[in-house]
Amino acid sequence: MKIVLRADVDNLGNKGDLVEVAPGYARNYLVPKGLAIAASEGVTRQAEAMRRSRQVRDRREKEGAEATARQLAAKRVEIKARAGEGGRLFGSVTSIDIAEAVEAQTGVKLDRRKLHFEPIKTLGTHEVPVRLHSEVEVPLTIDVVPQ
Repeated sequence: MKIVLRADVDNLGNKGDLVEVAPGYARNYLVPKGLAIAASEGVTRQAEAMRRSRQVRDRREKEGAEATARQLAAKRVEIKARAGEGGRLFGSVTSIDIAEAVEAQTGVKLDRRKLHFEPIKTLGTHEVPVRLHSEVEVPLTIDVVPQ
């Protein structure tokens, strides 16, 4: 059965995509949840408009992500944490701590969900990858120093 997605669906497609799925999946899950509508001629034209607007929005978001990446590329963010002997931290430095420190020290508001790393548990310099967009990733240098 051909359907047009009204929202992004994992492992299936993005808003506005015309996809072929099993009739039961469409009838029992996608359509009742409002995630898709059956494909007809008018709906297909509407889907094309959704794809165009998504491409414009995606391009605008990518440009914004690239500008943010240029701001963050040369920065070093310092985070103070309590540490014991041997440089081990009491607790760890999490994505929330890093996002707050980046905003305080650089003025760039970062979403903590864009930081992809294991919590930092030692003093020193660490590289944290920041995925600002699906095509834009920048390494952020974090200096964890004793408090």
